[in-house]
Amino acid sequence: MKELGRIHQLIIPFFGHNLTFNLEVIIMTWIVMSILLVFGFLAAGKKRIIPGPIQVMGELFISQLFALTEDALDKELGKKYAPLICALFMFLLLSNWIGIIPYMHEPTKDLNTPLSLGLLGFFISHYVGIKTKGFKAYIKTYFDPFFFMMPLNVIGELAKVVSISFRLFGNIMGGSIIILVVSYLVYSVLIPPFLNVFFGIFVGAIQAFVFTMLTLVYISVQVK
Repeated sequence: MKELGRIHQLIIPFFGHNLTFNLEVIIMTWIVMSILLVFGFLAAGKKRIIPGPIQVMGELFISQLFALTEDALDKELGKKYAPLICALFMFLLLSNWIGIIPYMHEPTKDLNTPLSLGLLGFFISHYVGIKTKGFKAYIKTYFDPFFFMMPLNVIGELAKVVSISFRLFGNIMGGSIIILVVSYLVYSVLIPPFLNVFFGIFVGAIQAFVFTMLTLVYISVQVK
């Protein structure tokens, strides 16, 4: 069970301080991004009237996520922010699925990854809110329904980042721990491969979808 708490770190001295990076997460993240870039190139590089399987898969992802984004926002904002939603979902999906491959690890089981994506969604949603409503109308929403509710409304907005980030992190990390513990108990016979597929494919897809849809909802709430 030594792997449970082992972290491969990259430590860089910087003006008297040490900058510590999780080397495993950085490498896995770059692998995920590289796979997505190759997938995008293969899906859109040579478009055909009779699409191949990769083009079909790409068009399926794009069409469904564009439709969901346009339903949550209007058509104008949907076209603007649908690429973000598509990229976020595909990145999270592959990040959660890559752990199925032996010796690969999910970048999302490190809190920094879901937290950074949660902060990204937070800042984008509030930027859209200010741009759409105007600064005065945006600030006014924090004093609804009564002015003394402002601190609770601010805390509620900040809690969204914590909620969305820790939900993804907890599910992916929890699945990894369960698989590791059960593997040692039964010597990696039958049950761990089943658990790996279950947590990797099913739970990974659900959590990627939930995270993406919550980000979309946060943007939609700020716009309306």
